Amino acid sequence: MRKFIIAILLLLGFLFVFFRIAEIQSIGATLERGDWWFLVLAFAIEGVWVLNLGASFRSIYHAIGIEEKIGILSLIVGAANFINTVAPSGGVGGLAIFMSEARRRNYSPGKAAVGGVLFLLFDYLGLIAIVLVGIIILVRRDDLTTVEILASLALMGLAALFAFLLKLGMQSAEALGNALARMGRFINRILKPVLHREYVSEEKAREFALEAAEGLQRMRRNPKSVIMPLILAVTNKIWLILILTLTFLAFRVPLSPGTIVACFSIGYLFVIISPTPSGLGFVEGALTLAMTSMYVSLEDAALITLSYRGITFWIPMLYGMVSLRMLEKVGIKPNNHSDNQIEFLPESKNDSGNGFIKSFRKHIFRKRTSEG
Repeated sequence: MRKFIIAILLLLGFLFVFFRIAEIQSIGATLERGDWWFLVLAFAIEGVWVLNLGASFRSIYHAIGIEEKIGILSLIVGAANFINTVAPSGGVGGLAIFMSEARRRNYSPGKAAVGGVLFLLFDYLGLIAIVLVGIIILVRRDDLTTVEILASLALMGLAALFAFLLKLGMQSAEALGNALARMGRFINRILKPVLHREYVSEEKAREFALEAAEGLQRMRRNPKSVIMPLILAVTNKIWLILILTLTFLAFRVPLSPGTIVACFSIGYLFVIISPTPSGLGFVEGALTLAMTSMYVSLEDAALITLSYRGITFWIPMLYGMVSLRMLEKVGIKPNNHSDNQIEFLPESKNDSGNGFIKSFRKHIFRKRTSEG
């Protein structure tokens, strides 16, 4: 089953690329017009950004009692990003692969899921720090619009929700379980008329809360463990800002620090709140409009936007496709120590029962029973 699901996802990836081949060709033609010294440096920084993501997860995992290598986590992050792009599911697919890989590597899938939620919280906090600077710049230039204000409030609302749930988990597994169960009942009330069954299992939600609380309480006992994830969340955004700066330089477009930060803030806000995967379509429009409002010509704004998205969206997309396949080749020697030994192993038939969809359902959702 696992191999079948991986094959379906890779097929979806190829179809995703095929139906957007004209856009990819346009990006390639655009990059040819830029200064390759700056563009090569931008590609190199994109690689550093991927490792930064792996380091972020490693610092979070370490804080909640899981030891894993940056290289492995970088592959999982890339695969999760790929899945969320080609099979949008509100982040469920990406979270599921973290849980599935945790099962394969003999640590708690519940803790791995908590690590994913913590990553989102720290990522949002890092983005909020950058967005606040961008909003100040926009206010001073009298360019702040209602859309940007609403997007910022939505981002802060998501961060507040994650922070609230994590605080409950640090205080009490029962309190977190009750909160997740209430959320489950609310979701079931909405979806039951359509699905004719309960989509979220309250019992599994409480079991998940018990697993999650263990890692969260460990973090509570060591408050300093949140420092490194916060730093890496901010550096994650700094690398992307540097890539945007290099695309300006590659096309010899005049720039200022204020313009770069404000444009990045607007563009990344739409990565978070747009209904499409990774803000596809929305970010391009928002970023182009943001630059033109700051006196960048429409032609230059289009060149920079295409190049920036080519580097920060399409390169990670292709990397994620490769990562998903590579994870199938990475094995682990079972042991009882936290310092797991990673090696490349042949694919095993035992992997077939550990598909990430099955892993996710086991911890959150009820398995669908056959009828008739």
